[in-house]
Amino acid sequence: MASTTKIMVAMLAFEEADLDAGVTVSEEAASYAIPEYSNIGLYPGDTLSVRELLQASLISSGDDAVYALAEHLGGGSAERFVQRMNERAAEMGLEDTHFENPSGLDEEKHYSTAQDLAKMTRLAFEYPEFREMVATPAATITTQDREIPLASTNQLLTGYAPATGVKTGTTPAAGSSLVASADSEGESYVAVLLDSQEDRFGAAVRALEYGFAAHERPRIVTQGDLYTKADVPYRRGKEIRLVAKKDILGLVDADSKVQREVEIMKELPDSAEPGTRLGTVIAKVDGERVGESALVAKRSYEKASLPQRAWYTVSGVFREN
Repeated sequence: MASTTKIMVAMLAFEEADLDAGVTVSEEAASYAIPEYSNIGLYPGDTLSVRELLQASLISSGDDAVYALAEHLGGGSAERFVQRMNERAAEMGLEDTHFENPSGLDEEKHYSTAQDLAKMTRLAFEYPEFREMVATPAATITTQDREIPLASTNQLLTGYAPATGVKTGTTPAAGSSLVASADSEGESYVAVLLDSQEDRFGAAVRALEYGFAAHERPRIVTQGDLYTKADVPYRRGKEIRLVAKKDILGLVDADSKVQREVEIMKELPDSAEPGTRLGTVIAKVDGERVGESALVAKRSYEKASLPQRAWYTVSGVFREN
């Protein structure tokens, strides 16, 4: 997967690192700052923050930057950090992914799949600064004595308006690869191309546009709609209507299976006002949870009086007999 590997490096950094911590570039990391590698021209002894190294890794795909970052995150050992990458992949259930280095350079046991890369990206997108970095076409970082301009290798950021990222990757063995993302009117998609046999950017646009065209985002649960009823405490035969407190939108296509699962509180309060939460409705699309809403009382009910409670108990005995 070439430099799309750096998505996992970044995700771990956002999960575990202090982004403001200073990092001094080692001779080993700086050795990748030659034309054979994608690099930003780091020198041994350069000092940058973790955040700046992330920018250099994600925007300009700097192999020198990602090795400096891996050494820092691995307690001085890039190899130790790669072990952590593999542990995290296993924790995520990525059965078809294995890392041998942090940059994506060709090695026999360094591999992934489009599906696994999409999963990594979806998780990394939970971090706002990751989203910001992969959507940035150009930036500038600074060492202690100079500025370094960064330019994104992702042409979608300047040529496709809905684009929001993410990462290119190219090596002789991996071919031309791209993890692309886009957002339009509340719909977001990730498209992954590995060893593309055509222009990867044009192919990614077609895949993303297919996503926008083939799916809709309707209300699966509608605010104020009735989803179930519940027995009023100690009032036999009297029910309270439970309605959704908010809308839930879900991404569906023509073949999607929509489910709504209702849960009512095991013990309802003795009294309730309109809007009191008494349950939950969970919305699923094709078995995946897409959201939940509180179920609230549509009308109020009052606490049962002592005679009402007594009659409820007595009548229950007669019913059993």
